[in-house]
Amino acid sequence: MDSNTSHSHGLAFCSSRHREPINSPSSSRHSLPFLVPFFRPAFCASFCSVSLFSPIVLSLSSSCSTVTQSHVWNSSCSRLRHRGPDWSGLFHHGDCYLAHQRLAIIDPASGDQPLYNEDQSIAVTVNGEIYNHEELRAQLSNHKFRTGSDCEVIAHLYEEHGEDFIDMLDGVFSFVLHDSNDNSFIVARDAIGVTPLYIGWGLDGSVWISSEMKGLNDDCEHFEQFPPGHIYSSKQSGLKRWYNPVWFAESIPSTPFDPLVLRKAFENAVIKRLMTDVPFGVLLSGGLDSSLVASVTARHLTGTKAAKQWGSQLHSFCVGLQGSPDLKAAKEVSEYLGTVHHEFHFTVQDGIDAIEDVIYHVETYDVTTIRASTPMFLMSRKIKSLGVKMVLSGEGSDEIFGGYLYFHKAPNKEEFHRETCHKIKALHQYDCLRANKATSAWGIEVRVPFLDKAFINVAMSIDPECKMIKPDLERIEKWVLRKAFDDEENPYLPKHILYRQKEQFSDGVGYSWIDGLKAHAAQHVTDKMMLNAQHIYPHNTPITKEAYYYRMIFERFFPQVTI
Repeated sequence: MDSNTSHSHGLAFCSSRHREPINSPSSSRHSLPFLVPFFRPAFCASFCSVSLFSPIVLSLSSSCSTVTQSHVWNSSCSRLRHRGPDWSGLFHHGDCYLAHQRLAIIDPASGDQPLYNEDQSIAVTVNGEIYNHEELRAQLSNHKFRTGSDCEVIAHLYEEHGEDFIDMLDGVFSFVLHDSNDNSFIVARDAIGVTPLYIGWGLDGSVWISSEMKGLNDDCEHFEQFPPGHIYSSKQSGLKRWYNPVWFAESIPSTPFDPLVLRKAFENAVIKRLMTDVPFGVLLSGGLDSSLVASVTARHLTGTKAAKQWGSQLHSFCVGLQGSPDLKAAKEVSEYLGTVHHEFHFTVQDGIDAIEDVIYHVETYDVTTIRASTPMFLMSRKIKSLGVKMVLSGEGSDEIFGGYLYFHKAPNKEEFHRETCHKIKALHQYDCLRANKATSAWGIEVRVPFLDKAFINVAMSIDPECKMIKPDLERIEKWVLRKAFDDEENPYLPKHILYRQKEQFSDGVGYSWIDGLKAHAAQHVTDKMMLNAQHIYPHNTPITKEAYYYRMIFERFFPQVTI
């Protein structure tokens, strides 16, 4: 969410015209979404509806709809204010409401949303950042821009190309665009699902779009995740995939591994994410992925606009229990790179005390996600207190390069490659969800260079034989990534860091963290409760006391009705 633009973190859309739900498996009111066994998406509304986007709210209503401007503003939009605390915006046209909560990263003095075309017939609310906006502006020289926002190009691209412009955008985004010329609208989400998005329908015929479930929970009879890489058109009354890279078909690539090509692609992904007009830093755990992000950022920061405004010395942030592996490794990497390092400590009790807030903000009951989200949530609060509003992070590398230890068991390169494809396609349900919502809870934007479209294309075109773990050849997990940055003359990282084996984030912050969570859950969930678990929660029945404990909290915030 860069560029003078208010990054939409809460969007609502409502219209009175009846529309059919998008073509995807249905879920009745407050039932869990298909394909997401651990978490229910926050789409709620109808095409006379309200849609809530990170900092944006779009709503279309009518005489048959119960949606009002007051409701959109005071109920739906206010619940997403944490995502965009800098400014609020609301657009109303006929049966449409478009609301926005801004987190200002680029040109904080302008770029408030909704954004418009010249005659304000096109209104758009966006959660995200468009990295190639300057290039796109140059192609739109016949248009007059009102702001310096990176996201304003969306309105003008729509004027030029209709609905067929999404793949021209290089960035991450979720947006709703309303065309008052024919009272139509489109909704789109970025390729991988870095930004969260949900869609729902109300009994009154309204349609809702939101960055978080809590913006739609009370108004929708049916809701689903809005799938990444798709566009929804009110004119077509359906979804269409706009993101169709070669790797998506899961055919086995054969391009030889070139370390310099991979390195350059990643450096480009990092560099383009350095556009900001506010203080920023990097999340540094001391593992391979975050260390490479920090190293490349530190190497290329000097000379950038951000460096001129905030200095060329990079700030890094790490969280963990006292004496945890991550704290030790991150400090060593920080000293090597010369960053201004901020080390945050938390206790097991601090984490336990935050669990309810974490589940409320991250909107999941998935055990692994909650374990990892809690330290990130606590760290984000500390980062925000320092005045930092944007951070770079290392999510996505394990999925692209087969970094999880079970990839050792891949029987051949074909199965290895297919599994990486499956993992990338599911990222929006797990790591993207955690990274975005745990930081957005405190008004911080996270950027993930490993999930850059161009970088993924390069990485996923490599012959997977080169990615496979082969102990006999001294190739550990993510060998190609390590090799790409193994520069003897101008090293990016110390060798032992470059070849450090992966730690689960929830382990790296301190091994007693998970034991403490299990013990706490056991105090609140009895054996008798577990015996009845399948009756209380027939969908995605929890099989451990920890899972049951998280599910109880989740249901309190997002109650379900058994059909």
